[in-house]
Amino acid sequence: MSNDSPKLTPRQQEIFELIQQAIATTGAPPTRAEIANQLGFRSANAAEEHLQALARKGVIELVGGTSRGIRLKAGTLRGLHETRRAPASAGKSRLGSLSGLTAGNLPLPGLEQLVLPLVGRVAAGHPILAQEHIEQSYAVEPSLFTRTPDYLLRVKGMSMRDAGILDGDLLAVARTREARNGQIVVARLGDEVTVKRFQRNAQGVTLLPENPDFEPILVGPDTPDFELEGLAVGLIRKDF
Repeated sequence: MSNDSPKLTPRQQEIFELIQQAIATTGAPPTRAEIANQLGFRSANAAEEHLQALARKGVIELVGGTSRGIRLKAGTLRGLHETRRAPASAGKSRLGSLSGLTAGNLPLPGLEQLVLPLVGRVAAGHPILAQEHIEQSYAVEPSLFTRTPDYLLRVKGMSMRDAGILDGDLLAVARTREARNGQIVVARLGDEVTVKRFQRNAQGVTLLPENPDFEPILVGPDTPDFELEGLAVGLIRKDF
């Protein structure tokens, strides 16, 4: 972290790095129970106390109403990126994938910008980045992502609520046709584009929601028009 960053206790630093690792690996922050289990706490309440301390120090933001409502703040991510560039600390930090940025904070003056198209409604049989699908463009800071995104997708619905992905959010997506189990993906089923957690087994692919009010989507060999469009690598929350 930069010299201007808040000083963390060793335990807070451990939790902070665990959050970064979970986001970079799976595309979503850990739950309190997962933090407690990973670090040997007796209960999730102990993890919550440390998270509240990190929030007070301004390095994370806690979002109510969701078990994975933990976001790395933009200023923290910039500090991490600067630290990663320093030779003495190269490789020590991994950048969080779901950044918790708001479009009201973008673009960031004096920093290199990446211009991403915002994809709206997608027509069946057309590439997702076809010109007719592009609503507008946003300028973002490239260093906020572990992997450079190719486009933004407007999230519709609350099926990924418990991963901290809400209706109206702009999801940063890196194009790919492959995914590992547990990653958050963008998939196309006909003319519907959906954001779900990816799971593959011998029977096929299951697209898992992060909200108990929604059912998993089973994708078998005979499912027509299924395409994996990309991986979630960031999130922009509009505040205007």
